[in-house]
Amino acid sequence: MKKFLAMLLAVVMVLSLAACTSGNPDPTQAASEPPASQPGTEESTEPSQAPSEAPSEALPAPGSNPADDIPDTMTSADSKYQVAFITDVGQLKDKSFNQGTFDGVKLYAAANGKSYKYYQPANGDAATDDDRYDAMKAAVEGGAEVIVCAGFMQEAALKKAAAEFPDVPFIFIDGYPIGLDNVAGISFQEEQSGYLAGYAVVKEGFEKLGFTGGGGGTNPACCRFGYGFVQGANDAAKELGKTVDMNYSWQYGASFQASPELQTMMNGWYSNGTEIVFACGGSMFNSVAAAAAANDGLVVGVDVDQSAQSETVVTSAMKGLASSVQWAVAKVYDGTFSEIGGKGTSLGAKDDAVGLPTATWSLENYTIEEYEAQLADMASGKLVVDSMVAEEDFAKVTDTNWSNVALNYIG
Repeated sequence: MKKFLAMLLAVVMVLSLAACTSGNPDPTQAASEPPASQPGTEESTEPSQAPSEAPSEALPAPGSNPADDIPDTMTSADSKYQVAFITDVGQLKDKSFNQGTFDGVKLYAAANGKSYKYYQPANGDAATDDDRYDAMKAAVEGGAEVIVCAGFMQEAALKKAAAEFPDVPFIFIDGYPIGLDNVAGISFQEEQSGYLAGYAVVKEGFEKLGFTGGGGGTNPACCRFGYGFVQGANDAAKELGKTVDMNYSWQYGASFQASPELQTMMNGWYSNGTEIVFACGGSMFNSVAAAAAANDGLVVGVDVDQSAQSETVVTSAMKGLASSVQWAVAKVYDGTFSEIGGKGTSLGAKDDAVGLPTATWSLENYTIEEYEAQLADMASGKLVVDSMVAEEDFAKVTDTNWSNVALNYIG
C-alpha cells in the first residue's frame, strides 16, 4: 500500500515537472504499483447494500493539479484508445465530478503509456440509457481495454454493455455491484466529507447556511454529502451552544448545470442573510459562486478543491476521484482486477479518500490541527457519521429532529 502511494506521488511529481518544462507529461513513464494489501469485498448485487471497505491512500494532496497539463484529447497511432471514460450528465470540464474522474484516467494513461479517450453520451443532460449504452459500445469498438463510467445513472446501460462484452472490465465510479464480474463498483462515504465541511464552517462562526444539491434528491452521492453536512453543522452548533439556520434545496439541480433559475434562488438566499452555501452538484457551482460574488457571500465546493475557481470558496468537501480511478485501472493492467470485479469498494476517511483541502486552507477560527484531529477520529472509528444506504434513507434529513439546526427544507 505504502509502496503504491510512494509511486503515485512520484508520478505526480514527474508530471508536475514535465508541465514546467515542456508542457506535456512523458507518456512512457513506468506504471505506478497498486496497493500491496487488498480491500474487503462484497458480492451483493443490491445497490442498497453498503459496499465493502477499500485500501488506503485514495485522496491526492490538494493544491496544483498535474492533470490540467495533460490534454483532454489525443490521437492514437493505431486509432485505438485503451482507457475509455464515459461521462456523467453535465459538462466534462465541470471542475467537479466528471473532471475529477477523467483526471484519474488521464493521469494513469500518461504515466503508463496508454491511449485514452472520453465519450459523452448523446443528447447531453437528456441522455437515455440507450445513449449511454451506445457510448460504451463505441468505446469497446474503439479498442477500449478498460472503461471508466461516472455516475449511478450508468447502471442500466452498464448491465447491458458489460453483459455483451464480458471480456472488457468496467469501473463504475459512484457505483455498486450489479451482478457482473467485469464491473467493479467504486463508491465513497460522502457523508463523512460533508460532515467535515458542515462542522468546519459552523466552528468558523457561520450561523446561516445553505445546501443546494444536484440530481433532484435522488442522487445517492449528493444525498450523502448533504446529510453529512447537516450532521456536522448540528454537532458543531451543539458544542458551541447555539442554533444555526440552514436552507436545504434540490430545486434547479436535476441536470447538475448552472442556470439562471438557480442563480436567482441563490441571490435570494444570500440577500436574505445566508452567509455560506454548500454547492453540491457539478456545474451548479457556477451559479452559486456568481450569486455569492454578487452578494458578498461564500461557498463550500464539492468533490475536488474548488478554491481556484472562485474567491468565494472557503473550503471544499472532497473525495478521491482521480486516485481511486488510477488504483482501479492499475488493477486491470497488473492482473488483479478480479479482486474488485463483481464487488463493491467503499472509500472513506480511513482510506484517505475524503477530506477538506489543507493546502488552500482559509479558515481562521477553526484550525488545520483541529480538523486533522477530527479526521483522525473519523478514520479510527471514534467519530461515526450516520450514512444513507438504501433509497428510503434519503428522507433522513427531513425526518430527523435536529437539535441545533433550524432546517428550512425547500425540496
